[in-house]
Amino acid sequence: MLRTFGAAMVMLACAGAAAGAATAPEQARNLLYVCNQAAATVSIIDMDRNVVVKTVDLTALGMSPTSKPHHVQVEQDGSYWYLSLIGDNRVLKFDRDDRLVGQVAFEVPGLLQLDVTSNRLYVGRSMMAMTPPQRIGVIDRENMTIEEIDVFYPRPHAIAVAPNGATVYSASLAENSMASIDPVEEEAALISLEGPLHTLVQFAVSPDGQVMVAGGQMSGQLLVFSLEDPAAPRVIRTIPVGAQPWHPTFTHDGRFVYFGNQEANTITIVDARTWTVAKVLEGNGIAQPHGSAVSPDGATVYVSNKNLRGDYTGNGGADVGTVVAIDVATQAVKAIIEVGRGSAGIGTRAWQP
Repeated sequence: MLRTFGAAMVMLACAGAAAGAATAPEQARNLLYVCNQAAATVSIIDMDRNVVVKTVDLTALGMSPTSKPHHVQVEQDGSYWYLSLIGDNRVLKFDRDDRLVGQVAFEVPGLLQLDVTSNRLYVGRSMMAMTPPQRIGVIDRENMTIEEIDVFYPRPHAIAVAPNGATVYSASLAENSMASIDPVEEEAALISLEGPLHTLVQFAVSPDGQVMVAGGQMSGQLLVFSLEDPAAPRVIRTIPVGAQPWHPTFTHDGRFVYFGNQEANTITIVDARTWTVAKVLEGNGIAQPHGSAVSPDGATVYVSNKNLRGDYTGNGGADVGTVVAIDVATQAVKAIIEVGRGSAGIGTRAWQP
């Protein structure tokens, strides 16, 4: 397997980001990090109270106004968090006090996936890049060095890791191709998918590691894969779910899958026992939904909303993004949290069954 190695750019920064309103994050450890892609900021939400407690201004840390923060991953203990910047071609590492402690160059990074069983952080390419390298990145989180693994198909975007860390999954935006990757041998086994062009946006693996789902932006389908053989995921059903299903996430018990339908301004909840649509949410701050995450206690699902068309107007007018908090027990929106414009990927402390 051909590998290319990128030079690490490690930089220490003593200054943290400016604090926002309300409680200092140091006093709130259940934190949700929200990438405001159109604002070059990251909003930090206290999930116990569903309020923004801090805003990280990336320009104050030397990043460009068009850095386009896209996705975030957080260590299990909250000690560090990682951020992809599409516009600045790099992945950043912050400590729990939001001080920039490292970074590494990577061309048009998109989605991130942390492996809780190792020091690896996997990086896909941004959807905004039409001809990126046909490789994914593997970052050593400890020293922020990177190498790349060939996947042999255009626009590798979706990325996921099996709960045991033994297999990594990647998929193309441009064709019905995906790969299962052995992270030790660094070899990719290519898989072709049937049907119309799906444009798989993102994966989610069930807590028990038995199934994986992916939203097809172009096909409007949720694809369900059996991971009976983790190295050879097999589509066992497709579910029509509406326009542009984006980042899916499983509830901690594996019972339901939540994801936003970006073009439809809805959030779909699928019952993973029957693989049928259980509920569709709309209104209540849902406007171009993008990312999703589950709180560490499993009680709340959070979905970010870009709101670039101004479909939602709240206290901050139409020029805001939102994060909606959904009560897992009732499947109803319990809070609308206004954040920066163009809110995209979100993340909280990594959870492992």
